[in-house]
Order: sequence, then C-alpha cells, then structure tokens
Amino acid sequence: MRPDTSEGAAGFAPGWIDTHAHVDHPRFDGDREEVLARAQAVGVVKIVNVGYNAVSIRSTLALAEAYSFVYAAVGWHPTEVASFGAEEERELRRLLTHPKVVAVGEIGLDYHWDTVPPAVQQDAFRRQIRLARDAGLPIVVHDRDAHDDVLRILEEEGAEEVGGILHAFSGDASHAERGLSLGFALGFGGVVTFRKAAQRDLLPRIPLDRIVLETDSPYLTPHPHRGKRNEPAYVAIVGQAVAELLGLSEAEIRRRTFCNAHRVLPRLARTAVHSGHLCEDPHTTEGG
Repeated sequence: MRPDTSEGAAGFAPGWIDTHAHVDHPRFDGDREEVLARAQAVGVVKIVNVGYNAVSIRSTLALAEAYSFVYAAVGWHPTEVASFGAEEERELRRLLTHPKVVAVGEIGLDYHWDTVPPAVQQDAFRRQIRLARDAGLPIVVHDRDAHDDVLRILEEEGAEEVGGILHAFSGDASHAERGLSLGFALGFGGVVTFRKAAQRDLLPRIPLDRIVLETDSPYLTPHPHRGKRNEPAYVAIVGQAVAELLGLSEAEIRRRTFCNAHRVLPRLARTAVHSGHLCEDPHTTEGG
C-alpha cells in the first residue's frame, strides 16, 4: 500500500485528482501497481474508482481499501440495471456507509446501447438518486444520448440537494446550464484533447469552479496516446489541455480542479485541505 500524499506536511500542495477511473478493470490486472505508481509520479494525489455492477462494486471497494489514495463511487450503470432488484438496492444502501465511498455512481441513462429498456433505466436512476439523497452523498451521472431525460429526472428527483458530477459531459451549452443550475460540476477527460471535439468550444463557457478532471480509464484515452489503454496518470495531460484552452497556468488548473473535486465530493476532503486559504480564489469569491 502506498501512502496518501494529497495533503502532505509541506503546505498542503494541491495535486491532480482523477474523479473517474476504473483501475479495477481486467485490463490492469497485469500491471495495476505500476499504473498507480505512474499516477503518483506525475502528481496524481487522489483517484475515485467507480463501480458500476455487482462485480465491479466489490473490486472497486477492494481497491479503495488497499490504497489510501484511492476512493470509491458505487452504483449501477444504466446498461447493467436489468439486474438491479430490491436485494441489490438494499446492498447498495448498506455499502454507502463505507468510509471510502464518496459518491453514488455511475448512475444515469444510456440510450446508445440498446440493452436495457429506457423505462427500466429511468426507474433505476430515480431509485439511486433517492438512495443518494437519503445517504447525503453526491452522484456521478452517466449520460449517453439521453441529455434531456437525464436532466429532467435530476430536476424531478431533487438532485440539487446532493449535487455531484456530470461525468464525461457531452451535452451542449443549454444542457450545461441546466446541470450547473442544479449545482453539478462537469467532468472533462481525454476528449478535450481531440482537435475537433465540441467540448473544446464549450469548456471556456463553464465556470472554473465547476470543472473537474477525469480519465475514465481504461477508456477515452487522450492525445497523444489515443487508441491505447488510458490510465490515471493521463489526467495530467487532460489538465494541461484544459490550461491551454482557458489560457491559464497548469499550476492554477491543478489547484482549482483539486479544490473543485473536494468541494463536490465532500468525503474526499479533510479540514487540512482548506488550510492556508488553499482553495480560495484570489480573484473572486464566486469562482469562474
């Protein structure tokens, strides 16, 4: 087990936080320890690993228990919810008390893959939002080709009470505005390094205090590694791309997204994170 370096003694220097990864995936079975070491070597200080069905929830929690800098989000992915019955719901409720669980997710809707009827997905999405509200935990939202229904359900279920992250955000400006009005942060990953990606045009319109970084490892690998397996170390590449697109320094993006992640996922935070005004914006009290 490697030490948690996120709030060291030397001034609580901020590092990169990967708010969405799947390091428990079998594609990492041969070199998982090395992958995590590479992440720490480039300044990644915390990783939120995401479990999305019965098997990956167990492996995600095992990973979080084995590494002090790895945390867990647990929930049932929309393409998996055909198996999300009453027993699974009770077990998920129980697991939300785990000290390393920081969010419910990834949950939501996926109309791209025709594997689970939309009505079944929507019911499971609503049930899990309610679990999150009961537990006082934020949610991590999966949304693929379902923007309007996702946002409508978030609004109808009072998801603004807990907030969270719209993972791998792919909506337009109007969708972003609705998500922001509910108090959500938007997750940006490797796609922002793709030259023709719409997210590159949208990103400057998002308040800086609502941007968090992610890799979705082993998926959505950023340029110049596109086509290969993604890994948490590449969140630094995403951060560098965001800095360039916003005309800010890499250090400022690292600090701001570090603070944003702790704000939107409160269980990640410790009192020390906010010591020395680390997470105060020197320009405005509102961020942006």
